[in-house]
Amino acid sequence: MSTFSDYKKEIMDAAHDERIGLALSRAIKSYRTNTGNALKKFPHTIKLAEEVREIKSKAIDRMEELAHQAGAAIEENKGKAYYAKTAAEALEIISGLVGKGKLIVKGKSMTGEEIGLRHHLEHIGNEVYETDLGEFIIQKLESKPAHILSPAIHVPKEDVAKLFSRITGEDLPAEIAKLVATARKLLREKFFAADIGISGANVVAADTGTMFMIENEGNIRLSTGAPPVHIALIGMEKLVPTLTEAYKVSEVTWRYANYTVPSYVSLVSGPSKTGDIEKVTTYGAHGPKEVHVVFLDGGRTELAKHPILRQVLFCLRCGGCLYECPVFAVTAGHFGDKYFASNGAVWAGMIDKDREKAAAIAYTCLTCGRCKVRCPMKIDSPEMIVALRKLLAEGE
Repeated sequence: MSTFSDYKKEIMDAAHDERIGLALSRAIKSYRTNTGNALKKFPHTIKLAEEVREIKSKAIDRMEELAHQAGAAIEENKGKAYYAKTAAEALEIISGLVGKGKLIVKGKSMTGEEIGLRHHLEHIGNEVYETDLGEFIIQKLESKPAHILSPAIHVPKEDVAKLFSRITGEDLPAEIAKLVATARKLLREKFFAADIGISGANVVAADTGTMFMIENEGNIRLSTGAPPVHIALIGMEKLVPTLTEAYKVSEVTWRYANYTVPSYVSLVSGPSKTGDIEKVTTYGAHGPKEVHVVFLDGGRTELAKHPILRQVLFCLRCGGCLYECPVFAVTAGHFGDKYFASNGAVWAGMIDKDREKAAAIAYTCLTCGRCKVRCPMKIDSPEMIVALRKLLAEGE
């Protein structure tokens, strides 16, 4: 996206792509049904979301402090913690840990997407497999994610069947169960052959250094448990003070992500250990012997100082706003870049410092407010967009 005209063409092409419309209409219907059922079954979640917003608001002001507290806890748990001020520093740290010639399995990570982690590791000579089904589809299509939670949401099952048929040499039907089984077969051996597993985290408790990872597929658990080394890249906005607060954030996240309860919630605080022989704690049992956690600032502490735009850091990455966005419903991941819709505009302008990209996204937003109604954190996206447009117009 080098010019506004390029962006306009891209988004208009997407709006007229019947395949995107087909896939999104199916996904939006399912999301609304599932989320409605989850909130009906667990109505306390709505009130809990109000508490979580307050937790996040206070934690955002203490990101650096909480990162160092979490780092100290991780080190005490025999892991290693690092602090990256910029995306370049994060890539340098992880490159130093990985080296080259490694087989890497990777869980879905928007922060990894933000800094171009997979492409960087491949560029320096590593073989990287995205293990989330959606991300695996996107990787093999040589495309980019279209949604923060469901990266291949714009790809209908018919296209997935063609892709997997090409990879396997089989003539696969457009049957979702068969396609999922095919992905399992393709990736299963990679988890146990990998040298390194990479993940993000949904939330981190600073007092214990515990990372919460919410999933349904089981790929994150395998990516972080099977290889001998686990590296986690985490934006500082994911930190909250205590383990109890982290659990509350997790529960609200998965409910608004459209699940009554996820299949897996992994809590990782350090490398695997055992004390089963004479009660002597020894590290490197069945799980990783090394755990490295990189906390990324990348402009977050500066963004937290803005009275309105700081709200974007409250985001739980549940993806609900995108399912309610009228523009996203017809353009999918073309309405944004690394992050999407109104949040993506703020991210582009304040984190990436790309004024042209930010302006293009900001002026595509309708400021209709449907995203705010759905958002568990009640992020006022219309207010943010108006504030961002003002900043861009004033050249600040």
